[in-house]
This record gives sequence, C-alpha cells and structure tokens, in this order.
Amino acid sequence: MEQENQTQVTEFIFLGFSSLLHGQAFLFLVFLVIYLVTLVGNSMIFTLIQLDSHLHSPMYFLLSHLSCLDICFSSVTVPKILVNFLRQQETISYWACMAQMFFLMSCAGAECALLAVMAYDRYAAICNPLRYTDIMSQRVCVPLAMGSWLWGLLDSAIHTFMASSLSFCGANQLHHIFCDVPPLLKIACSDTYVNEMALHAASVFVGLSPFLLIVISYLYILAAILRIRSNTGRHKAFSTCAAHLIVVTIYFGMANLNYNRPSAGYSVGVDTLVSTLYCIVTPMLNPLIYSLRNQEVKGALRKALGSQRREYASPGRQ
Repeated sequence: MEQENQTQVTEFIFLGFSSLLHGQAFLFLVFLVIYLVTLVGNSMIFTLIQLDSHLHSPMYFLLSHLSCLDICFSSVTVPKILVNFLRQQETISYWACMAQMFFLMSCAGAECALLAVMAYDRYAAICNPLRYTDIMSQRVCVPLAMGSWLWGLLDSAIHTFMASSLSFCGANQLHHIFCDVPPLLKIACSDTYVNEMALHAASVFVGLSPFLLIVISYLYILAAILRIRSNTGRHKAFSTCAAHLIVVTIYFGMANLNYNRPSAGYSVGVDTLVSTLYCIVTPMLNPLIYSLRNQEVKGALRKALGSQRREYASPGRQ
C-alpha cells in the first residue's frame, strides 16, 4: 500500500476547461487568433526596429527584447493548449510540465526585470537628457538586457529544481490550463514549506523589487515633467513613456492577480480567466499598445508599407 501511495506521476491532467462541455471549437479559434496576433504583432515590432535606422536607440533596443520575450511567453503555453483542444485530451507529460513551467517562469521573471530597465531608460532620457547617450550606451544596454534574461532563467531554474523533487502520490489533476508552481504545490503530498518560502521570496525579489524601481523612476520622471513650463514640452515628454506605463500597469496588475490573490472565493473558471489574461492576452496587447501610442513606430510602419507599395507598383513588376 505504501508503494502504491508513492506512485510516480508520469503525466498531469489540466482541469481548467473541464467545466466546458461545449464550445471547445470556439475556444480553439479564440486562442489561435490571439496567438497569431501575438506572433505577427511582436514580429512586426522587432523587424521594424531592426530595419529602420530611426529606431536604433536604447529605448527601441529594449523594446525589441520585450517583443522577443512576449513571443516566447505566449509560445510556452498556447501551442500546447491548441494541441490539447485538437486531441480533446487535456494532458501533459511530467517532464514536459517541468519544461513548460521552467520557460514560463523564465519569461515572467525576465519581463519584470526588462520592464524595470525600460523604466530606467525613460528616467535617463527625461531627467538626464544631456547625459542620456552616455548613461544608456551600448555597453550599458546590452548587459542590462542580457541580465534581464539571465535573471528570469536563474529564478526559474531554482523553482523548477525544487518542484522536480516534490512527490505527488499519484495525484495528477491540475486545476489550471498550464503548468505553474502554485497549482503543483496544491497537489503535492510531500512537504512544500521550502517551495512556498522560495515562491514568496521570488515575489519580493523578482516581482516587487522591479516594480518598486519602476515606481521610483516614474516619480522622478513626473517631477521632471512638472518642471517643464510649456504644455507642448510636457506632452512630448509624457508621450515618450505613456506606452511603457500602460504595459507596466497591465502586466504587474495581471501578475498580482495571478500569484497574490486569496484562495478563498475563487473557482477554477476565475483562475483560468486570470491566467489567460496574464500569460496569453498580455503578450498580445504589448505590440498593439506600442503601435497605437508611439508615433515613431507608426511612422516606421507607414514607411515600410509605403516602400512595399512603391516596389510592387514599380515598372519592373508590371
């Protein structure tokens, strides 16, 4: 009996959509559209930044990393969800679950750090415009961007290693739509105290610390903007960081709902909705926000589309 209770789990079953007896085909189309918009939008931002010389600045260099990160973030979860819809079998193998959790937490941690770096970039541009090129030179931007990725990978490696040592005693039903640390801790039969403490520590160092750096940066930015006498100057200064501020608000707001909400009073349906908004919808919104709010990105897109039309209408093609 004791050997049976310690049966090693070989796969997990997702229960996030278990209450939906109908409408799976519609959900498949919704997730497919969201994923395609995420891929196209972020790829467009990344390509425009590489091709347009006007976008070769620290702010857009960091934005290109955010676009890559959002593509990775969405690709960790959505393809598996789509495959499960097609197979009509909401399962994932044990090691695929560990891998999904590793890359998911890597992207989440890296995005927190990268958004803080982007806030520092806006602080340097608005509060120290004369020294901006020195403060955010290439030898500074590249290590900051790479450090953001490494920060997420290190945090994720710690949590994944600790999660892989948990025992599940045959329990394999996750009340979620993808693999993440909190739902795994809920079904583990071994002691999860250390894992929970590590998760709380990560919430402080990986989530709260970057958020506080962003808040401090924007307090300095706000003070600098208020010192500008002309309304035109204020509007121009604020417009350079408006898109980033919107992205930060959405991302950290969804992250807080996903990881720091009370367990009482929440159903599987609410949990599925919040997780979808955080990990799947947010990466889709970021390129839309930067495309609609940023004049330089819109200008680069119009320029690229205009050159394509001229090339298509050239005599050599007629």
